Amino acid sequence: METIRLTTAQAIVKWLLAQRTIVDGEEVGVFAGAFGIFGHGNVTCLAEALQPVQDELPTWRGHNEQSMALAAVAYGKAMRGNRIMIATSSIGPGSTNMVTAAAAAHANRIPVLLFSGDTFQHRIVDPVLQQVENFQNPTITAADAFKPVTRYWDRISRPEQVVQSLPQALAVMLDPATRGPAFFALPQDIQAEAYDYPAKFFEPRLHYVRRPGPDPRDIAKAAELLGSAAKPMIIAGGGVQYSGAVAELTAFAEKRGIPVVETVAGKATLVHDHPNYAGPIGVTGSTAANAVAEDADVVLAIGTRLQDFTTGSWSVFKNPDTKFVAINTAGWDAHKQMSLPVVADALVAIEALDAAIGDYEAPADWLAFSQNRIAEWHAYLDSWKGKEHDGPPAYAEVIQAINEVCDDDDYCLSAAGGLPGELVMGWRSKAIGSFDSEYGYSTMGYEIAGAWGAKMARGDGDVICWVGDGSYLMMNSDIYSTVMTGHKVIFMVCDNGGFAVINRLQVNQGGAEFNNLLRTARHERYFHVDFVKHIEAMGALVEKVEHVKDLPAAYARAKAADRSYAIVVDIDEYTWTEGGAWWEVGVPEVSDREQVRVARAELEAEKKHQRVGI
Repeated sequence: METIRLTTAQAIVKWLLAQRTIVDGEEVGVFAGAFGIFGHGNVTCLAEALQPVQDELPTWRGHNEQSMALAAVAYGKAMRGNRIMIATSSIGPGSTNMVTAAAAAHANRIPVLLFSGDTFQHRIVDPVLQQVENFQNPTITAADAFKPVTRYWDRISRPEQVVQSLPQALAVMLDPATRGPAFFALPQDIQAEAYDYPAKFFEPRLHYVRRPGPDPRDIAKAAELLGSAAKPMIIAGGGVQYSGAVAELTAFAEKRGIPVVETVAGKATLVHDHPNYAGPIGVTGSTAANAVAEDADVVLAIGTRLQDFTTGSWSVFKNPDTKFVAINTAGWDAHKQMSLPVVADALVAIEALDAAIGDYEAPADWLAFSQNRIAEWHAYLDSWKGKEHDGPPAYAEVIQAINEVCDDDDYCLSAAGGLPGELVMGWRSKAIGSFDSEYGYSTMGYEIAGAWGAKMARGDGDVICWVGDGSYLMMNSDIYSTVMTGHKVIFMVCDNGGFAVINRLQVNQGGAEFNNLLRTARHERYFHVDFVKHIEAMGALVEKVEHVKDLPAAYARAKAADRSYAIVVDIDEYTWTEGGAWWEVGVPEVSDREQVRVARAELEAEKKHQRVGI
């Protein structure tokens, strides 16, 4: 048997290069590149292996391990799981900084490959710099923190183990039923050890994402149930886009006369003016979609994990006889709420269901009801345009102004705070797949880093990164990364003086304003951050806009710029888009505040509408 003598780190990189896939008819590497911050644990071995292959597997230098791994997550989202980015860190804090990004990838079902340095397997030099010692178990290191938030976890304790483990990890990341992050702890001594690897291990291999088909019995049951519906509704989750099933879902909805609502991950499955589009559903949803959900008798949920923001904590489906059909590659998701499960790829399942359901069409007045509701919602969104008032504008005014002048293929990206709700409600998608709000884990700090990763994936077309002042202050260094690497992003920096949406939640549940707005936090000196100066210092172009009427011209300048461009705008912290649905949060049963007692009574009243496993 022909062998090649390599270190463990060199073998890993050589194997990564050999993994191939087809994207848009072109053969490319499954692994598109790596984000790396080097330190002891990955600089002497893994970096030594990565350096010679920069033309094939470029390494991008991040400025925080969490943000670079979040950039890898956003890349995976924009590529719909068809290509994967790598992130690598040293041991200790560099490693644990990536745990949050791993959790975001896990919650969103996004493939990311994480390599962390680790302590020495021989233990002679323990404790090494940055080692976390466990008094009961010397095999536990900081790397073990990744176990709950990864789909695949391994610590390489012998060089030959990568021959078995790397292919298994890739299989997990590319399988739509298990897709998510994979993690490898690479002990420093093992990275450096050499082994005679079989040459066949490094031969190019072409991969693809499989399309598991449904059980015909499940399709028959689903067709029978949907075929009897008087008021059917489709919930389009992110899985529709990951499957590439948008055209099939759209044709199915058109043919059957069924309204389509969207989850946060599923937004931009239909364009905003499609006749079957009924709006976003749930807590960050529209009155239109929630009105449809309230009356629906059969709900076809496709590619969604039915998160509480989608279901309004399971309160939006008011019809006690509502039945669910759940199409999902993951059996875990397909069986939720005692749904009739169809465990399959969305595209294949939709085609099978379409063939099985015969000439069924929903009553025409049901789609008309949906169309009337969404027309009312669009009229409400239009009412935010051109308002004249004193003080800073509301989120909705800024969003409508930018939405009106953006190009169809501009990619709208956000993550946490008030912006996801405002954008999911108010952003009217002009193109399929043009929206990313990381709300599976609602990760503050995703926005700026994620925009960097998304721009790498998308190439042409601008990425509009919407970020609040809270998330900006938490993680902003990748503005510099976008300038340094030439990945231009348009940043909309919206300053409402703190965590205003959590302040809203606090007050709405009877609490006093406390520690969320900056002026209600403990301070000796309160002042507004000069975001313009800060952004300028990182090399981006920037301007502050005082009036909504000036936003279109500012956006045109941003579009024309030769590098990343930021538009800073102050936002009213108390004015919000109204729609959505109830959301269950913990409200104290006992309180000295009357407002809290009232909120508790409202909670108990709303809980009566919840579906409980039926």
